[in-house]
Amino acid sequence: MDMRLTRDKMKTFDGHEKIGVLTVSAKLTEMGELQNAANEVLAANINDLIRRVCALEDKAERDDEILKKIAVELSGFKKELDRIRLTEKLNSGAIERLDRAMRLAQGDTD
Repeated sequence: MDMRLTRDKMKTFDGHEKIGVLTVSAKLTEMGELQNAANEVLAANINDLIRRVCALEDKAERDDEILKKIAVELSGFKKELDRIRLTEKLNSGAIERLDRAMRLAQGDTD
């Protein structure tokens, strides 16, 4: 059964036609059957939407866990990168001081 919602599927009563006293029961039965069919289509669509939302929520939870793990890794990476930068600055400063000391030891006063 096609569960797409269409205007025709949702139309359960056409109030434009004249209903005689003898045909009221048949028209009510027809309207009830059409309403039941419309309700089934709506229920199927709602259940499908619920399943899709649940799947999206599950995926969002998994994605959140992955993003948290990535954030922890990035934080560790940043700390390591900051350590390396500091070490590089300290080493550069030490090299400059050693170079100056060697030049002074050789008598170069520039």
